[in-house]
Amino acid sequence: MKQFILFIAFSLIFSGCQNKKEKDFENASSSINQKDFARHLSILSSDAYQGRKPMTRGEDSTVNYIKAEFEKMKLEPAFGNSFYQNVPLVNIISTPSDMTVNTKKGKLTFKNVDNFVAFTEQITEKVGVENAKLVFAGYGIVAPEYNWNDYKGLNVKGKVVVVLVNDPGFATGDITLFKGKAMTYYGRWTYKYEEAARHGAAGCIIIHEDAAAAYPWSVVTSSNGSSMHLQAKNKHADTCVLEAWMTKDAAQTLFANCGRDYLTDKGRACIRGFKPIDLDATISITLNNKLRFGVSKNVGAILPGTDRKDECVIYSAHWDHLGIGKPINGDSIYNGAADNASGVASMLEIAKAYSNLKIKPDRSVLFIAFTAEESGLLGSQYYVKNPSFPLSKTVADINFDIMTFWGKMKDVTLISYGESELDKSVAKAAKKQDRYVIQDPFPEHGSFFRADHFWFARVGVPVVYGSGYYDQREKGKGYARKKLLEYTTLHYHRPSDEYNPAIHDLSGAIEDTQLFFNVGYVLTNESAFPKWYDSSPWKKIRDISNSR
Repeated sequence: MKQFILFIAFSLIFSGCQNKKEKDFENASSSINQKDFARHLSILSSDAYQGRKPMTRGEDSTVNYIKAEFEKMKLEPAFGNSFYQNVPLVNIISTPSDMTVNTKKGKLTFKNVDNFVAFTEQITEKVGVENAKLVFAGYGIVAPEYNWNDYKGLNVKGKVVVVLVNDPGFATGDITLFKGKAMTYYGRWTYKYEEAARHGAAGCIIIHEDAAAAYPWSVVTSSNGSSMHLQAKNKHADTCVLEAWMTKDAAQTLFANCGRDYLTDKGRACIRGFKPIDLDATISITLNNKLRFGVSKNVGAILPGTDRKDECVIYSAHWDHLGIGKPINGDSIYNGAADNASGVASMLEIAKAYSNLKIKPDRSVLFIAFTAEESGLLGSQYYVKNPSFPLSKTVADINFDIMTFWGKMKDVTLISYGESELDKSVAKAAKKQDRYVIQDPFPEHGSFFRADHFWFARVGVPVVYGSGYYDQREKGKGYARKKLLEYTTLHYHRPSDEYNPAIHDLSGAIEDTQLFFNVGYVLTNESAFPKWYDSSPWKKIRDISNSR
C-alpha cells in the first residue's frame, strides 16, 4: 500500500511537471507573431539594406541587425566570445572574351550572356583555354550505385567537356534510371563541375534548358559575371579552368556545325553504356578576372541546454541575397524578401520563442544565419568545416529558405521527405495544426541540393527543410500552384521580390514557424538522435561519424 501511495504521488508530481512544461511551450509558441515577423521582413528586405550582398554595406547592416536581435534575447555568442564567424571569401568578377569554336564547317563565335556565361574558381587574374578539344560527355556522371559512368575509358585531360544538366531519368521519364524524374545530386551543376575537375578536364560547359535546370536563362545571367568562393591555399587550382553554361540554341548550333544532331545525341546520352562523343572541334576563350578578397560573416547565437548542453539542434537561414544588379523595370535593388529575409524572420521568431521559455531545454539550440548561400552555399560549407558543436553531437538542422506569402496552408511540403526519421517529427507537429505532410511535388527541381541544409546532410547531420506551399487552406491547390508559379517566374532572383503588406498574407509563414518551433522543441528535450533511413545516401556518413 505504501509503495502504491508513493507511485501515485510520483505520478501526480510528474504529471504536474509535464503540464507546466506544456503550458510553458504553448506560451513561448504564441509569442511567435505576425507583427514581429513583418518587422524583421520589412527591415531586412528594405532598399536601405541594398539587397544584402556579402562584403558590401548591405552586409554590415544585415549582420548588425541580426546580432542586435540575438542580444535583445539574451542569447550567448555562438563563436567563442563573438556572434560572428568570419568567412574568408574572394569575389571573382570575370570578363570573358568571345567563345570561339573551330568546327568542321568553320568557325563559330559565341557571345557572352547571349549564348554563354563563363566563370572560374581559380583565384588568378587571367585564365583561359586555347584550342582545347571538345568532348560531349553526356550527363557527365560517374555513379557506381546506378551502374553509370559517362567518363569510362575517356581521357579528358586538357579538354573541355560539354554535358547535360539534371539526370537521365528526368529526360526520359524512366523510373528505372537513377530516381526517375527526381533530381539526384548527380544532376546538379555543382556536381558536373566537380566531376569534370576530378578527371582533369580543363573546362566544363553545361547545356542549359529551362525545365531541366529548373530555372530560366535569366537566373544564370543574373550574376553579371561575378562569382564568390571560399579562399583556399591552393587558389582552387584543383578545379576546372573554365566553368560555363551554354544556351540550348547555342548547343544546337554547335552540334550541327560538328556534323551532329543535338537532340539525337541527347537521346543517346540517356542510354546506359553511352559512349562519349568527340565533337572534332576546338574551343578558345579567355577570362580576365578582377579579384576582391574579403571577409563575410555567419551570425550565430546559442541557448545553452541544461542536461545535455554539448548536444545541439540547429535552426538556420541564409541572410544574403544578390545586392544591386542589372535594373529591371527601373529597379536595381534585389531585395530578396521571400529569398531569404523571410527565412531569417522565421529563425529570429523561433529564437525569441526559445528565449521566452521559463523551462530551458535539455539540449542546446544554435541559431545561425549563413552568408553567401546564393554563391553556392558557402557560409554553411564553411561552418560544417568549423562547427561550434561537434557534428556527431549535432542532432539536426532545421533550415528556412523562402517562406510563402499567400496565407495558411493545409500541407507541409517537406523537400527533405523520405530521408530520415525527422519526417515523423514533422508529421506529429503538422497533425496538431490539422495539416498533412507531403513530399516535394517537383523533385525534378533538385531543391534538396539548393539550400544550406544540404551541407549538413553531406556531413551526415539529419535535416528538415520545407514549408506549406502546395495546398492553400481556403482556396485550394490550384490557387497555391498559381502563386508559386507567379513567384518563380516573375519575382525569384529579381528586384520585384519585395514585401508588400497590402497584398501579402503572412499567416501561413507564422503557422510554419510555429510548427518548426514545435519540431525542434521536441528534439531538444529527447535523448535519442534521429536516424537517416537505410535508403538515404547520407546514412553511411552519420554512421562513420558516430563510430569515431
